[in-house]
Amino acid sequence: MSLHLIKLCVGIDEFTQLAQWQQRRLHALAADGKPAFLSHITRMTPKRADALLDGGSLYWVIRGQIQARQRLCAIERFTDADGIGRCALVLDPELVRTVAQPRRPFQGWRYLKSEDAPADLDQ
Repeated sequence: MSLHLIKLCVGIDEFTQLAQWQQRRLHALAADGKPAFLSHITRMTPKRADALLDGGSLYWVIRGQIQARQRLCAIERFTDADGIGRCALVLDPELVRTVAQPRRPFQGWRYLKSEDAPADLDQ
């Protein structure tokens, strides 16, 4: 069974807004001649990275409900310009709609067991 992450999608009001924002980001990176991939930067590195990369996804909470997910492709540690350790959660560009599932606010990311994850809408 896969292990997943769950994260609040702050500043986004609906699924289509997240999809459009990510597409603009990919186009901007490509236009700047940078590698065009999606990632979410976090301060804390998941200790269970191997389990997450074995089919895990990042589930997005939009306006109090899990509404989308993206497969986790890589978890990369790095040090930013200020010398602070960070972690990049590299995401598959395919954004998948899920069955809406209510979720209370929380800080950072949390682990999400497969049995607690909502199904994809197209299933």
